[in-house]
Formats: sequence, structure tokens, C-alpha cells
Amino acid sequence: MTTVERSEPAIDAAERPMLEGWLDFHRETLAMKCAGLTDAQLREASVPPSEFTLLGLVRHMAEVERGWFREVLAGEDVAPIYGTDEDPDGEFHLTEADTWAEAEATWRAEIAQAREIAARTGVDDMSVGLSRKGKPFNLRWIYTHMIEEYARHNGHADLVRERIDGATGA
Repeated sequence: MTTVERSEPAIDAAERPMLEGWLDFHRETLAMKCAGLTDAQLREASVPPSEFTLLGLVRHMAEVERGWFREVLAGEDVAPIYGTDEDPDGEFHLTEADTWAEAEATWRAEIAQAREIAARTGVDDMSVGLSRKGKPFNLRWIYTHMIEEYARHNGHADLVRERIDGATGA
């Protein structure tokens, strides 16, 4: 695998740097799982019958970043990036035209937006957008959920990557 820089937060970090540090660690873990692969490999559904691919996962996480930080936390009215009413899981339905360059740029742009929104929000501040149950979330909950979301999907990514080229690692 190509080397991707990532570091764990300090063991004595305060709450916010700890949460942000672990979220960034897991973001870079996903990038590491994709590093060094061709577009064709990144589009490869390596565990049939699942359509799950590394490229689809990166596109999914762009949607997740957008949803939690822009829609829920900031209350922005933004359309899905890849999904449509007819295909709400469009991020996973790839064509030969879908590339790592586009997916990574979109994902990194959503991460940048998420960081910008979070920077102006306290961890105890409540979201503008609401849950399906009509309740707001605080930023602490969103950070914790995002860490969980990435950690779960990074486990999936590790298995898919191993099936593609045998590479394993943290």
C-alpha cells in the first residue's frame, strides 16, 4: 500500500482535540485503504454478491460528511451528491466513468466543509437540523457518531482491500 500520513491524537488531549483527532485518524485510514489502487480496482466489488466497493465507500462517506455536518449540524438545504429519488444509494452504483480523482476530491471537499462548520460550533451546541425523531444533536454526538461510522466502514474496507490485492493493515 502507498503510505498515507495519519496519527492518533495525544493520549492526554482535551475532549475536542481528541474527538477531532480520532475522526481525522479514521478519515485517513479510509484513504490508506484506497491508496495505490487503480480506478478499476477501486470499482471492484470483491465480495459477491455485494456491490460494495472502495470507490463506492468513499463516495458514501462524502454523502455522510455532507449529511451530518452540512444538513444536520448547519441546517443547510443541500441535495445529495450521488443519490437521486430513483436511486437513493447512487454512490454505490458505479460506472466506468467514475474515478478516484473525482471521488477523493468530492470527499475531501466535504471534509473541509465539515471542519469549517464544526470550527464555529461548540461541542455542546445543538444542531440546526433535526433527527428523524424531530430532535437536534449536539456536536459531541455527531463527532462520536462519525468516528463510529468511519470505524465500522474501515473494517469493511480492510476486507475488500485484502480481497483485491492481499494488502492488510491498520
